[in-house]
Amino acid sequence: MLQKKTRIVRIGTISIGGGEPVAVQSMAATKTVDIESTAAVCQRLADAGATIVRIAVDSKADADALREIRKRTTANLSVDLQENYKLAELVAPYVDKIRYNPGHLHHFEPQTAWQEKVKFIIRVARENDCAVRVGVNCGSLDPNLLVDAESGKNIDLMIRSAVEHSEFIDTLNFARYCVSIKSSDPATVTAANKRFSVICPDVPLHLGVTEAGLLPEGLIKSRAAIEPLLAEGIGDTLRVSLTVSNDRKEEEIIAGKLILENVKNGTIHSGIWQRAALNIISCPSCARVENDRFVALAERIYDRTRVIKDYPVTIAVMGCRVNGPGETDNADFGVWCGIKSVNLKQKGKIIGTFSYEEIVPKLLEIIEENHK
Repeated sequence: MLQKKTRIVRIGTISIGGGEPVAVQSMAATKTVDIESTAAVCQRLADAGATIVRIAVDSKADADALREIRKRTTANLSVDLQENYKLAELVAPYVDKIRYNPGHLHHFEPQTAWQEKVKFIIRVARENDCAVRVGVNCGSLDPNLLVDAESGKNIDLMIRSAVEHSEFIDTLNFARYCVSIKSSDPATVTAANKRFSVICPDVPLHLGVTEAGLLPEGLIKSRAAIEPLLAEGIGDTLRVSLTVSNDRKEEEIIAGKLILENVKNGTIHSGIWQRAALNIISCPSCARVENDRFVALAERIYDRTRVIKDYPVTIAVMGCRVNGPGETDNADFGVWCGIKSVNLKQKGKIIGTFSYEEIVPKLLEIIEENHK
């Protein structure tokens, strides 16, 4: 597979960039504090071919658990930080890569400049032999960019965020980082990564459609975004973010390998995603999901909405606070799961909170009312 020669970035026992084989990744969906289950799924995914396995860490308890998880798996581990950037110091000794989201650096210690927070993360990564991923996501963009009326569309904001973080990290003389620019829209993913690869040609790229959703649409969306990029030599690692239960996480690896095989054989997706009238966006589930019933709820919504499949409606089904606000605000209807109940939103406004039993019939009722 022809690849553009980005720089080599070592992540544990593997390297990405520099023409190395494209690495396939996945993410654990167990609660991180459940040491036994999390270590087991990490090893399962590694055995299935995941060269990197990501784990979410949101608290000191999660960080403490990671110490034990590291002892029980040979997987190359990446840790997913969100608001509390200072947790990097607690987890770095036990992982091979730290991933941070520029859009979430602002929530914790908002009085501290994002540059100071990135300096902290990079210092910790350097001291602990870790790589870093700058994970830009359309559903959780930097709020400072969003208030800039001159910034343009979301795709421009995503690229701007990725470039400014890359350029700042370069000033710190730290080269062991890669970038991801993700959206739930395949065309946006393709266009954004193409443009970034021209601006920062030496930076390795992690490819993926965020909240790709349930099969088969989740694979179709991912193929439409990723295969054309790989065919042009753009991309050094990938993840297919499917909405599947924890015992089916290997399906992300199978899907990733299929994409690589397609590109190798020349059976490449056209890059044109022919979205159906009804478009369901759903996140892939992780340790942050508030209720374990999330995946079953997403499947139920998918099944029950077949009766309205010809309606031109986008429904976002999200499991937690990370990308939940952004994705549900941008959809026609948003379902944002909490611990015991589910928020239902219409064009960004909450119209009610319902139980896990009530939410699907209520969603269908409101959609039908809006299409009379």
